[in-house]
Amino acid sequence: MKIKLAEKIAGEITLSSNPGQTIKKWRETFSISQQVLAEHLGFSPSVISDYESGRRKSPGVTTVKRIVQALVELDENRGGEIVKRYLPDEKKLAILDIQEFHVPIQSGKFLSEINAKLITESPQSERDLHGYTVLDSVLAITTFSSSDYLQIYGWSNERALIFTGVKYGRSPMIAIRAHPLKPALVIYHQPGGIDKLAIKLADLERIQLAVTKLPLEKLLKKLSELY
Repeated sequence: MKIKLAEKIAGEITLSSNPGQTIKKWRETFSISQQVLAEHLGFSPSVISDYESGRRKSPGVTTVKRIVQALVELDENRGGEIVKRYLPDEKKLAILDIQEFHVPIQSGKFLSEINAKLITESPQSERDLHGYTVLDSVLAITTFSSSDYLQIYGWSNERALIFTGVKYGRSPMIAIRAHPLKPALVIYHQPGGIDKLAIKLADLERIQLAVTKLPLEKLLKKLSELY
């Protein structure tokens, strides 16, 4: 994400009708002085001033990339607050889709619609699902706080949580077990394997645990047809 941001800034400077002023705009956005930027680049302080004022010929692509990279590096040295401001919110990216059903759908029908199979060992009764949430498991586990988990339950915790990017399924079930709200159904999308502990935790929490091997695009399409 930081690389894409740097590329975006460099592209804006390179394509600008006044590259010097655009460099100045971004330098001031990052709250970095000409002297600090020049020292980081190994330039004389007058070089940055000359670029920004137009007294010096506009820098080439290579120099622009160095200037932008310096701005990003200097910001990161101070905690990266400016970079974070321009990066997408990873917490929002963790939720790939979230919907509520107008009419509840029984868990068995839901599983059938997305070609999912139960893997929990203890038999579970049918549950009425009021919605579903599709999550990037890595982003959810690494960025969500306890209060953030409330977002994934929408209007009701009687829903299916579908986790993508699962390797063995242990971490999502541990996170669910640690939170007071529990879903009715958990589905792993194309997991690398299933840890026995994940199945055991699902049984302990009386949560149905299932697996679907549908391609993600097809899975999201089938889900969209349910509400």
